[in-house]
Amino acid sequence: MRKSKTVQLSKISTRAPKDLSKIDIKENVLPKMYAEIDELQNLLYAESKHSLLIIIQGMDASGKDGLVRDVFSHVNPNGVVVHSFKVPTEQELSHDFLWRIHTKVPPKGMIHVFNRSQYEDVLVTRVHGIVSDELAAKRMKAINDFEQLLTDHNNTTVLKFYLHISPEEQKERLQERLTIPSKMWKYNQADIIEAQSWDQYMHYYEEVFDHCNAVPWHIIPSDQNWYKCYLVADKILKTLKSFAMQYPGLKK
Repeated sequence: MRKSKTVQLSKISTRAPKDLSKIDIKENVLPKMYAEIDELQNLLYAESKHSLLIIIQGMDASGKDGLVRDVFSHVNPNGVVVHSFKVPTEQELSHDFLWRIHTKVPPKGMIHVFNRSQYEDVLVTRVHGIVSDELAAKRMKAINDFEQLLTDHNNTTVLKFYLHISPEEQKERLQERLTIPSKMWKYNQADIIEAQSWDQYMHYYEEVFDHCNAVPWHIIPSDQNWYKCYLVADKILKTLKSFAMQYPGLKK
């Protein structure tokens, strides 16, 4: 499989522009955005013509859980469902790799969030030598077809976010899990081991961006949590607004 030329993660900053005000974003901008997302999610649920699938990928400690908590804690829980995809179960492994994914996609009126996703099956599986390049290429084609199916046949919009942190920031965050009591529950020795394969992960992520981009990826600088939340919330808000939704009238 050819080396990616579309995206080179090492050349993309993991931090916010220096002229952007953290205080203004956190205290003024984000609260307004969250309130708008809450109202639009209610409208999405009421109209029930569209659905939104949000896919979040990133290295360990890139802030996936925190992003979900910060952006969606203001939204009616009846309209948002979060799915975290971990190591496949024996039952899931007995099916095709997309089987467990397809059962969790959103129906009309709903927002579903994937904390990790089908892309694990062409990332971690390759790092550990479980899946060959040839099989990975077939899987990425299947993923493209799958995402197109959702778009064409269920009016589902797919947003894909990669949380882009630096290896230095990841090391610091993993270290915090050893020293800060409120974060110790997150500690997993496997995360330390996976971090040693950083270069391999970056290579395979770049191939994913190169070959699975019919639905575009959004590379989110994530060393600073406030900036990460701002960029993701902004994209979600603009997407929901683009649906041009209306509340339905009285049922006759």
